[in-house]
Amino acid sequence: MSAEAVPDMDLALQALADKNRRAILRIIRTGARPVGAIAEEVGLSQQTTSHHLGVLGKAGLAVGTREGTRHLFALDTDGLAAVRSYLDDFWPGKLADLKTAIESREDEQHG
Repeated sequence: MSAEAVPDMDLALQALADKNRRAILRIIRTGARPVGAIAEEVGLSQQTTSHHLGVLGKAGLAVGTREGTRHLFALDTDGLAAVRSYLDDFWPGKLADLKTAIESREDEQHG
């Protein structure tokens, strides 16, 4: 992801809502892969796979590069880190609530 690009969280979450896009992300997480190989592994046409890769790219979750005549796609870890950071914001409050509930139960059992 370029330094100027800021992931659009709504686009990223919408992109992740599609099971085919999540499958594509699992495939490209290990390194750059050509569209044809991704399409074959996911079981979609190259055209459909290219569409999904475009959506993932606009969402900041995938990045495409050219290597000769091949168009390779890889996971954009910056975009994924932004999604993770967003989701991680939900945990501290929930963990605090869980701790309070457990402590309250323990107090009731021992009191």
